[in-house]
Amino acid sequence: MRRRSPYTFNVRNLSRITADPAVMGGRPCIRGIRITVGTVMDLVASGHTREELLALYPYLEPEDITEALEYAAWGSDV
Repeated sequence: MRRRSPYTFNVRNLSRITADPAVMGGRPCIRGIRITVGTVMDLVASGHTREELLALYPYLEPEDITEALEYAAWGSDV
């Protein structure tokens, strides 16, 4: 029987992150709309707040930003 590593963790289901080859070349997007996780990460990295992101992209929801951050922190390619 294989032992679990003490460094293994579970990532909850990120239902708001989608990847469809027909949308943005298959890059991870928020709910299938044309804003990528990478775009959200770039804006956060450049100092934009959640409130600014929600004002810039009114179709985003606070949970979208949370899941984008979780997805990026998980170590996936964005």
